[in-house]
Amino acid sequence: MLRAINITQRYGNRVLFENINLEFTKGKRYGLVGANGAGKTTFLKILSGEIEPTNGEISVDNGVKIGVLSQNQFAFEDFTLKDAVLYGNKRLYEATKEKEKLYAEGDFGDEKVNNRLSELEIICAEEDPMYEHEIVIEKMLEELGFDISTHNNLVSTLKGGDRFKILLAQVLYPNPGVLFLDEPTNNLDLEAISWLENKLKRHEGTLIVISHDRHFLNSVVTHILDVDYKKIREFTGNYNDWYIASQLVQKQAEIQRNKKLKEKEELESFIRRFSANASKAKQATSRQRQLDKINIDDLQTSSRREPSIVFKQKREIGNEALEIINISKSYGNLQVLKNLSLKFEKGEKVAIIGLNGIGKSTLCKILVNELKPDSGQINWGATVEYSYFPQDTTDRIKGDETLYQWLENFDKKRDLNEIRSCLGRMLFSGEEQQKNVQGISGGEKHRIMISKIMLEEGNFLIFDEPTNHLDLEAIIALGEAFRNFKGTVICVSHDRELIDSYATRIIELKSENKIVDFKGSYEEYLNIHK
Repeated sequence: MLRAINITQRYGNRVLFENINLEFTKGKRYGLVGANGAGKTTFLKILSGEIEPTNGEISVDNGVKIGVLSQNQFAFEDFTLKDAVLYGNKRLYEATKEKEKLYAEGDFGDEKVNNRLSELEIICAEEDPMYEHEIVIEKMLEELGFDISTHNNLVSTLKGGDRFKILLAQVLYPNPGVLFLDEPTNNLDLEAISWLENKLKRHEGTLIVISHDRHFLNSVVTHILDVDYKKIREFTGNYNDWYIASQLVQKQAEIQRNKKLKEKEELESFIRRFSANASKAKQATSRQRQLDKINIDDLQTSSRREPSIVFKQKREIGNEALEIINISKSYGNLQVLKNLSLKFEKGEKVAIIGLNGIGKSTLCKILVNELKPDSGQINWGATVEYSYFPQDTTDRIKGDETLYQWLENFDKKRDLNEIRSCLGRMLFSGEEQQKNVQGISGGEKHRIMISKIMLEEGNFLIFDEPTNHLDLEAIIALGEAFRNFKGTVICVSHDRELIDSYATRIIELKSENKIVDFKGSYEEYLNIHK
């Protein structure tokens, strides 16, 4: 159905991957994994035809329809919700709209008009044989939480998360033979992610998806494509299956690497010692030939690196941490929080979940005094020093400063070596620390914000959607850091594996200003409340 033939991608002297030969078959669902910057999105764009590889070619069987998830949430501002989804089948959309216009304005006494209508009817019948596109699209929109009364509203009336749902519906509606999805769970709430998982598990064609959501990958994919060592290796199974197999492969590679490095070192030592000795010259030449045969490519190290995230507190929280009393907040006529009261204790690890737009980020902003509530009060304990990871971190980190200079601004007394060491733990090498903060990627900006929070050494952490730009290794490290932290954590997230890894309390904000406050793990919460 789809084949990658001798694909190589270079940017200057940097090789992302080379001589990749893969065949993607119908009915298989592939998860594309790898470190940030390893080339996952680049490979997906090559497969979908968006960019050309340095070498090699992509072969697609005749007649196979390709679907690519759009990342432009503002491309369909003037479309109704229904029309934006229908546009996923552009041929059907254009035929339907032209037909509607001709029926409304056309001169039926004109033979050309009637002939054109006949042509359009044929196109519609070819693309929608059962004449069911309206019913299918309405059902899909309702499943995604859009009431039928809103289906003719413009996309411009929607917020970010809901816009992204429209883009998902748009790419899924035509049921393409090959489906490419890059981070489809970003900006989705837990209910929408569950809906997407069920849809994709029923997809009969080929799926290739990039995701940093381990639960999603475990639920959906049947194969893993691992981008590492400048190669793309295929594993059968889901993410957990791959992880076990990859650890074995990595261990074997390390053993082989250490063996070759030791052999190389011994040969170089012998050559240095005896190359000038006439009696040993022949042996030295022989050793040089052995050294030349050692394939340095086999000694490549993995691009996958794990950050060292450790949150420490300058001082412990006293008897009182945080109490929220009758907080209410509205935006115009929309009330997102009403008389919300909660109390948080020292050492609690809290996950806040709920649908997009339900008020989770609003609550975080109120807690850190970025928003004023309409009524109610926030009582922080006298010993609390909080640190805040905002959802819009990528927009907040900007300017002409280097990475370490940006961090220095928050504490002029902080030792520069300590700042550089913290950046190193977040995988920024000495040279990378000279980068301009304006030009770094979303994932790098998230790691910079985590560096800032580590340096602050607060005792109460508030994180709002930290995982959208982090790779799997960083998300795992973040979960472990939350779990090991001695202070209190509040984290808004839709990443179920992250929540599973640290949460001892689940707070779900629900519609009609209701909440569920559950003491226990996320797994225990699901067993009772889902």
